[in-house]
Amino acid sequence: MKQTWSIVATLLAITLATPTQAQFAKPEDAIKYRKASFNVMAAHFGRLGAMANGRMPYDAKTAAENAEIVAVMAKLPWAAFGEGTDKGDTRAKPEIWKEAVKYKDAADKMQAEIVKLNTAAKAGNIDALKVAFGPAAASCKACHDAFRKD
Repeated sequence: MKQTWSIVATLLAITLATPTQAQFAKPEDAIKYRKASFNVMAAHFGRLGAMANGRMPYDAKTAAENAEIVAVMAKLPWAAFGEGTDKGDTRAKPEIWKEAVKYKDAADKMQAEIVKLNTAAKAGNIDALKVAFGPAAASCKACHDAFRKD
């Protein structure tokens, strides 16, 4: 748990240290940042899914640690969808910028479901994790379906 809080504190310090747009010298930097954020989040989310779906043995401590990382990472990529980041090495659909309110609503819903997942993982039982994992996964999928190129 101490390590998780260290990660959270470090990420928070980095996030607060510079203004959002100033973090990225070029649109390509923003794209790399958001892709990295999503990749780290997906890796830890996948571990939770493996436990929730019985593909990996349930471990309460591991579930709580992974859920905490997912919760932190879920806050990071959104700042990297600025001007000029719709082109280049990205799977982002143009709808992100054309339907910005809809995209923000989807991102907010996903973050809310991730908060619930994090709370459930900290409860320390597989049933709570299973109940919270489904809606969290559905919120991710809904955003992918609407806003990500395959």
